[in-house]
Amino acid sequence: MIDVLHLLGFGEGGWGKSLLSATLVTLLLSLSSFSVGILFGGVIATFRVGKYRILNIFGRSYCTLFRGIPDLLTIYLLYYGGSILLTSTGKLFGWDGFIGLPTFATGMLALAIISGAYLAEIFRGAYLALDKGQLEAAKALGLPKWPTLRFVIMPQVMRLALPGVSNVWQLILKDSALISIIGLVELMRQAQIGAGSTREPFVFYIAAACLYLVITVLTGFIFKYAERRTSH
Repeated sequence: MIDVLHLLGFGEGGWGKSLLSATLVTLLLSLSSFSVGILFGGVIATFRVGKYRILNIFGRSYCTLFRGIPDLLTIYLLYYGGSILLTSTGKLFGWDGFIGLPTFATGMLALAIISGAYLAEIFRGAYLALDKGQLEAAKALGLPKWPTLRFVIMPQVMRLALPGVSNVWQLILKDSALISIIGLVELMRQAQIGAGSTREPFVFYIAAACLYLVITVLTGFIFKYAERRTSH
């Protein structure tokens, strides 16, 4: 027990500060990916329910592609594909050497693209579940498109979509561990470093699991509160 407290402590030789810093990176990565993913999902959902065939096909293809291939493969393709393109561009200007994309930004974009595909289907399903009578009432009252979207459609779509959105948040939080493969030192990667340095994998992986669960439980309470508020 003393060794465990020493390893996870904040004193000399302790890994507590490093683990908490990595937890903050995981949280920032997940929150930023989730925010951008909601934006992507909203746009793609609009394409899916819109009347323009080309946009509808694009939205359907996007959802099929990024829900159909492994998340790890999406991260690899985005990071290495983007880095190769950036390196090739650099060679045109005389730069000799590999140019890698920023790991945090690349990881955030990859998770946002992945989550956007799932969120788009959730938003589309919520929109299709709306009571069409309310949309007809908005038209009858002469509400323009933006006020109808702002005050009639969006609040109800978010109320119906909230349970599914909560599940996607959990997906992003767990998938954030995959970003360690491109070099980002987040919680999972820091646990691996600590386990390798001290040869105490059980201690560090249990600590990482506990920190993930803390984030999951706290954010779960937030979503539950939001669901209760929107249900009234």
